[in-house]
Amino acid sequence: MTAPSSIDPARFLHEQLGSASPDLLRSMLTTFVNTLMSAEADAVCGAPYGQSSPERVNTRNGYRHRDFDTRAGTVDVAIPKLPEGSYYPDWLLERRRRAERALTTVVATCYLLGVSTRRMEKLVESLGITRLSRSQVSVMAAELDAAVEQFRTRPLDAGPYTFLAADALVLKVREGGRVVGVPALVATGVNGDGHREILGLQVTTGEDGAGWLAFFRDLTARGLTGVRLVTSDAHNGLVAAIGATLPGASWQRCRTHYAANLMSATPKASWPWVRALLHSVYDQPDAAAVHAQFDRVLDAVTEKLPTVAGHLETARADVLAFTAFPKSSGARSGRTTPRSGSTARSAAAPTSSGSSPTATP
Repeated sequence: MTAPSSIDPARFLHEQLGSASPDLLRSMLTTFVNTLMSAEADAVCGAPYGQSSPERVNTRNGYRHRDFDTRAGTVDVAIPKLPEGSYYPDWLLERRRRAERALTTVVATCYLLGVSTRRMEKLVESLGITRLSRSQVSVMAAELDAAVEQFRTRPLDAGPYTFLAADALVLKVREGGRVVGVPALVATGVNGDGHREILGLQVTTGEDGAGWLAFFRDLTARGLTGVRLVTSDAHNGLVAAIGATLPGASWQRCRTHYAANLMSATPKASWPWVRALLHSVYDQPDAAAVHAQFDRVLDAVTEKLPTVAGHLETARADVLAFTAFPKSSGARSGRTTPRSGSTARSAAAPTSSGSSPTATP
């Protein structure tokens, strides 16, 4: 069970971070920008900040603050001041839109792949900065590695995370001189403010029950609470791990993955028709209409495509679990992966009422 091959992992994380808690993304952008400017100022001065060196040609003299507008909000950047001459990050402030897109991509890549000296050097060069020494890049990598690790292991205290989606991406890594694919387990949740947030990302040796169980145990240990609906593929190990670590949570079968499963059981010539019928179920305005339309779909395919009808009937409870939750809650999407080319959007806040919500998809 993995994301479709058309999903680029770096772009996926970029989209998810862009729609996650704005405070987290702003914090990561601020750390990256300020660390990068500090390293570049050290290169201009000829020596690291606060260190004596015979190669030093200038010194640092405080900072001047400037606002930098991004899609995650306004970031306060601290530009180093020099007593002799001047330092100006033209790569950042003279090409605002291009630099901001590159920076958020760099942050997502750092989060996804980790931060090494060699990789950081290439990422910095992608911004047009070529005057940093290898030692300065190494210091930047170490500082950013700590920031990324803090984000990945942060307490999950913005709950309750009523809705959770879990999926796996296959990443290519080099091991022992060979390039192999390893699964990266990803969990995205809707927090108490109604925003989508990346809760966890772990690279494992195999996408099996043990890997998923360890992944969910880590999430609960960090504070994952209040989960009422989990959306994922029907991977046996994943479903079992959800039941073992999140008792009381309902399970929704990912509609994107289920459509792929149903297509494999449908004659090729009939798939456009069956796919349209399946989508019509999700387009209904409320729970009663969803179930009524599902019955009509079964009636339409039973005689001509009995195998498809059996497939649908078996999966009915799993693919329609979202009907027990409010339409505004975000549970209706039933997806664990974004559509190709789409931008992930914040889900509406779930109901805060203590009573049972009206059953709408």
